[in-house]
Amino acid sequence: MVRIRLQRHGSTHTPNYRLVACEQTVRRDGRFIEVLGTYNPVAKGKSVPLALNLDRVDYWLGVGAQPSETARSLIKRARKAAPAPAPAE
Repeated sequence: MVRIRLQRHGSTHTPNYRLVACEQTVRRDGRFIEVLGTYNPVAKGKSVPLALNLDRVDYWLGVGAQPSETARSLIKRARKAAPAPAPAE
């Protein structure tokens, strides 16, 4: 089963995370299928705390990938922050 979950990167006390699609049996920082975005919980200055490719997230959710609880909340937060689509003419 494919899961959408976080991989930890960065150094001690300054974590950075990647939101990835990977097999459920793979270890936390192991092999992944695709990087879907990044999350920086200690973003300072001009760095972006959350950057997700929502098109690819929607694709993986559409083919049956299950997000972890943290990934689900980050996806929800990214959808709220995303600009509304332009009206069609």
